[in-house]
Amino acid sequence: MTILNRITLAIFEACSIPREEYTHRAHVTVAYLYLRAHPLKEATDRMRSGIHRFNAAKGVENTPTGGYHETLTVAWMRVIHSAMAAYGAEGSADEFLEQHPHLLCRSLLRVFYSKVLIMSAEARAGWVEPDLTRLPK
Repeated sequence: MTILNRITLAIFEACSIPREEYTHRAHVTVAYLYLRAHPLKEATDRMRSGIHRFNAAKGVENTPTGGYHETLTVAWMRVIHSAMAAYGAEGSADEFLEQHPHLLCRSLLRVFYSKVLIMSAEARAGWVEPDLTRLPK
């Protein structure tokens, strides 16, 4: 059994998830858990600082092409929050993701962002509005 089957905020905040197991699904799971416990702004702030802390603990450098990505973080938090607001947030993260498998599609944000914009150093370093269509509020 991998740690993914038992991710909690405490495990994430302690940086106890092995780097190779901190997959997209793990990111979405942590985001869901933060959003269940906190309003969107606070959950996003906690996710942001948690990723920074996790990356530092695992030796991941922030560069123009790697490491933390502000626009991806904020956009995913908004998309997940929107699904929770529209359909409810009852149950575990696994149950929620089973009901919303589109959230496991890593390229989902390509609906909102062109590849050029989302992969830009500007989008990595700071928040950038989508160029294709608006994100849910």
